[in-house]
Amino acid sequence: MTAIAANIISLKQQIPASVKVVAVSKTKSAGEILEAYNTGHRIFGENRVQELISKKNNLPDDIEWHFIGHLQTNKVKLVVAVASMIESVDSFKLLKVISGEAMKCGRIIDCLLQFHIAREETKSGFSLAEAEEMLRTEEFRQLQEVRVCGVMGMATFTDDSALVRNEFRSLSDSFNRLKKAYFSDQPSFKEISMGMSGDFRIAVEEGSTMIRIGSIIFGERN
Repeated sequence: MTAIAANIISLKQQIPASVKVVAVSKTKSAGEILEAYNTGHRIFGENRVQELISKKNNLPDDIEWHFIGHLQTNKVKLVVAVASMIESVDSFKLLKVISGEAMKCGRIIDCLLQFHIAREETKSGFSLAEAEEMLRTEEFRQLQEVRVCGVMGMATFTDDSALVRNEFRSLSDSFNRLKKAYFSDQPSFKEISMGMSGDFRIAVEEGSTMIRIGSIIFGERN
């Protein structure tokens, strides 16, 4: 068994079976991805558009590709053609562009609303008020080609576990509020994507349904 295979099997033994792992494969080769794939793993995450397209074209068709990086509107067309889910929808403008491009290629795209929960100003995303303002509009209700499946967020990069826990808890609270007020009749609204290699245990304790893991699986970034 390869190190990558052993890593992903070990990781899955540490979390509830209900929690999905997005194996963050950015900068990793097709061969390295196949080592994880051959354990039965099927969900991989990329944050660069060209890298995503290249890997989609050169790896098995049953891989579920998640786009997890900041997405510029001029790249949406390329991502919509290949991604199973766009986790990083950080504005209403972007969601509308995704819907428009999905319509052109006859797809419905699963999306997560990215919330700004960290203290770092460099991270983007909705506030709860901004998300609710969008969800109340008729314009949002007219978007037929996007399926909002939940929320995503990144905690502050810090050793302060109490701060990280509070940020994850705030994202869970936002999910629960949106679910109750806007998606109570939509079983597809079920995902809380939070937690990475350094903080996934806290994220799972606070309700994460999807963790994005790179270095624990593949080793440090190339």
